[in-house]
Amino acid sequence: MSKYYVNKFLFTVDRDPQLLKRYIEDPRNLVANWEQSIGPKLLGNEVEATVVHALTKAERQALVDHDFVALFEMGAHFFLNLTLFVGIYDEPYMTRYGPLSFHREFASKLQHWRSLDYPSITT
Repeated sequence: MSKYYVNKFLFTVDRDPQLLKRYIEDPRNLVANWEQSIGPKLLGNEVEATVVHALTKAERQALVDHDFVALFEMGAHFFLNLTLFVGIYDEPYMTRYGPLSFHREFASKLQHWRSLDYPSITT
């Protein structure tokens, strides 16, 4: 897994309201666009870019599917993973199920990790 690149995606999209909106509405196109035009940028400028990093097929699919469990299991940083998906699902869950309901859903879907060693989050 290219943990750095997945974590960069989670960080970047979570902190940009327009990217987050696009990720909610059309994840497949946002992931493809991000990987081609936003992800390669170094230092957030238009001049410097890298061609070293790329998402794997599994990473790309997990991002498109909003599969936070798969991302966690692949080693995505827990906090970056949680904050992005809270940004997507917290309001709809809260409206339907009450406060912190998405947080509880996130925890319940990762319940099987309680007795296992957590994946490394080193990049």
